[in-house]
Amino acid sequence: MRTWIRHRATILLLFFLMLLAVASGVWRYGYGQALDQLARRGEADLALGADRLTAQLQRYQELAVLMAEHPTLLDLSNNRKDAQPSADLLLEVADKTAALDLIYASADGTILATAQEDAVPSQNLTGAPYFSRALHGAIGTHHAVDDRFNQRAFYFSAPSFGPDGKVAAVLTVVVDMQDVEGNWRGDGPAVYFVDDAKDVFITNRSELLFWHRPAGSTGLVPPNDIPAPSFSSHMSAGYEIWKMDWGPYIPMRGLHIVQDLPIIDLTAEAIVDVSFARRIAGLQAGAIAAVVMVFGLILLQVLERRRVLAQANAELEARVTTRTKALSTTNEALRREITEREEAEAALKKAQADLVQAGKLSALGQMSAGISHELNQPLQAIQTFADNGTRFLERDNTEKAGENLTRISQMATRMARIIKNLRAFARNENEPMGRVDLVAVISQAVELTELRLNQDNINLSWAAHSYNFPIYALGGEVRLAQVFVNLINNAADAMSDSDERQIDISIVTAPRLCVNIRDTGPGIDAPDKIFDPFYTTKEVGSSEGMGLGLSISYGLVQSFGGKIRGANLPSGGALFTVELDQWQEESPK
Repeated sequence: MRTWIRHRATILLLFFLMLLAVASGVWRYGYGQALDQLARRGEADLALGADRLTAQLQRYQELAVLMAEHPTLLDLSNNRKDAQPSADLLLEVADKTAALDLIYASADGTILATAQEDAVPSQNLTGAPYFSRALHGAIGTHHAVDDRFNQRAFYFSAPSFGPDGKVAAVLTVVVDMQDVEGNWRGDGPAVYFVDDAKDVFITNRSELLFWHRPAGSTGLVPPNDIPAPSFSSHMSAGYEIWKMDWGPYIPMRGLHIVQDLPIIDLTAEAIVDVSFARRIAGLQAGAIAAVVMVFGLILLQVLERRRVLAQANAELEARVTTRTKALSTTNEALRREITEREEAEAALKKAQADLVQAGKLSALGQMSAGISHELNQPLQAIQTFADNGTRFLERDNTEKAGENLTRISQMATRMARIIKNLRAFARNENEPMGRVDLVAVISQAVELTELRLNQDNINLSWAAHSYNFPIYALGGEVRLAQVFVNLINNAADAMSDSDERQIDISIVTAPRLCVNIRDTGPGIDAPDKIFDPFYTTKEVGSSEGMGLGLSISYGLVQSFGGKIRGANLPSGGALFTVELDQWQEESPK
């Protein structure tokens, strides 16, 4: 036992070490895959932000090129008389393009006109980098904090050439960078643009403005000798990951992405939050660890079970040998019992079928006197109308003879309908359950019991005409008719001593099909026993029945998948309810 415990502890230790190694490997792999996707999306976002900034600045560069050759400005450069039209033109253009200022200066740096006359630079433009480059015939660009407005500005200078082909004047467009940033500030990941001096000049996170990158460092530090927050950098899966605490809108861990923008002499950088990648990697590692853990537990359980099974196998083999003979004997006895049960079940089914048929014949026996009377009346009427028709024919009164023949036909139709109902009710139904028109079945049961009810002065209320559409139920037509005949006869028997004799039949179609049969009899003495075989409230030895009608009805309704129940009404009398399933049309295949 101690050896097994030591081996088990060793196995568990090795398993947990393997689990840790697998989870760590999956985390690194998943983290690397997530970083790949994050890097691609971050590069796309950075490229989109850089393109957006470049496109916005390109508009002002094109504005400088187009406006430099404007006739009003050329006239000012050549004549140098009235500068007001040029100033008005530059102010109008600045208002329409949201430029911070437009400055038109001669080749010697003298300012000829400006859109912001109240903020004209005091110094000559000679020596300004953007102005100097424009003097050489190229587009001059520069960025700095404009002291006049105390705002970050981007400068675009375009030369204007004189008749001699030399630069005669220079138009400079001053762009408000704060206005440019306003279109995309706060969008996407943290993006900033660093100039050659390693200062952050443009960004969509205002807290990073004018941060500086010290020489030999990868991170940034705040300006004005503000203490630098914590920062560290490391490589993971081939990507540079920064860990920092730079503010609520800068991620704690971010993927550093760089893109050069030589067109505007800036370098675009982005910090993409990697917390999502870490969560994905953690979920993958956790899932794999859970799977390995479950597999390990199952394997451990299997090993333990194999040990227990191996220990119990010897005992089981001995017991199997001992009990094989006993089991053979028991199996033989079970086979005999199964055969006997099958024979008994077949006999029971036959007895039940015979009992159902006997119930129908018993009901027919009770109705025989009324049926004989109902058939005898049409026969006597037929004989009378036949004799009358013969006499009318002897008198050549064909019209009266035809009327008698018509009455004979009506009487024969009536007798055929009675005989048809009797034959349908008496036959054995071997067909499986199917679609049955519930209104037609109830009407047939009413016709079969009509004679008996008329003899006993019982009024039956059944408005078949009010159901102007067939109501289809799942069942057997003959067996279902027997159920309603039994219930109507049972109600008639119960009202034999009642002064008021009334039976009401109605159908409720929702939520299930329910046929309600109410009577005005004395009610039910024992509602929980009425469906028991041979239970009856009639006198012992009575010829009116043996107490099988309701029991047979109960079995028939259950065979249709329905329910039947009886209850006493508060106003007196009994209520029997037959619940049936609605017929559902089979969907076409």
